[in-house]
Amino acid sequence: MDKVKVVMWGIGAMGGGMAKMILDKEGIEIVGAIIGHPEKANMDLGDYLGIDRKVGVLTSTDAKTVLDSVKADVCIIATDSFVKNVFPQIKMAVEHKMNVITIAEEMSYPHTIEPELSKEMDRLAKENGVTILGTGVNPGFVLDTLIIVLSAACRRVNKIRAARINDLSPFGPTVMRTQGVGTTPEEFEKGIKEGTIVGHIGFQQSIPMIADALGIEIDEVVETREPIISSVYRETPHVKVEPGMVAGCKHIAYGKKNGEVVITLEHPQQIHPHLEGVETGDYIWIEGDPNLSLSIKPETPGGIGTIAVAVNMIPHVINSEPGLKSMIDMPLPHALMADIRKYIRR
Repeated sequence: MDKVKVVMWGIGAMGGGMAKMILDKEGIEIVGAIIGHPEKANMDLGDYLGIDRKVGVLTSTDAKTVLDSVKADVCIIATDSFVKNVFPQIKMAVEHKMNVITIAEEMSYPHTIEPELSKEMDRLAKENGVTILGTGVNPGFVLDTLIIVLSAACRRVNKIRAARINDLSPFGPTVMRTQGVGTTPEEFEKGIKEGTIVGHIGFQQSIPMIADALGIEIDEVVETREPIISSVYRETPHVKVEPGMVAGCKHIAYGKKNGEVVITLEHPQQIHPHLEGVETGDYIWIEGDPNLSLSIKPETPGGIGTIAVAVNMIPHVINSEPGLKSMIDMPLPHALMADIRKYIRR
């Protein structure tokens, strides 16, 4: 069979990493490259990515022209975090008969906040015979899919608590702003109230996904965000934090039933946590029959994890029945070490 064909839409840090991963795999090729910076249009994708070979695909800011000019099995969208912002892009790709994988965090379980748009995406996907999936490392894997899979060894689950303690240092200025890094405590509180500081995006998706998968009833998701105040000087290429300033955001979400906490997800994120003796890691604790715990130390790398999960889901998305899907609708995710075509069933 022909190689699996992919259009990349959004080729920043994450999209670029996915493109490089795809180019290293057998049985798959990139046939379109949509970018957001006009000054970098009409570059060979290999030059754009800074790799030592030509790809034979030119970058373009004209999404419609790219989608009109190629036939692809999958369009990977890595442009935004929010359902409303990626919906027009998803719609365009779906109407070109392309399956869609997006790392927009809200798309991991979009009906929790955008029920009408989710219904429309499901309708469009079925009408065009394709699948739409939102995924990534978190949401999409560590604080939802991994918890769900671990619960398979339980006869009963009473409560769940999980934590992802990670280092924000590798990320750019946008993440620093949304996490409040480099602000004063007063500026942090103001940013929370104004919505410019949001912490982690995905708790409103991960907790309902876990609850729905396990059949646990919850009636509300409550979130708290607190500044992580530094007592030492910290610096990255994008931000400087003096003692007394904010180094990150301690973000916790609680899934409750009749006021009782059933699911707790914690995600304290800061730059250089090691400077204050904080070790990174991913942790899951399940209270049930039996009690189970899992720890991954150090943390699952956020960038690499997002890149890998999205690319590794390509065969599952192609094999899936049409519609808007989530990770709980898919077979178990796993690494793809063979020719990608060997995983295609449809």
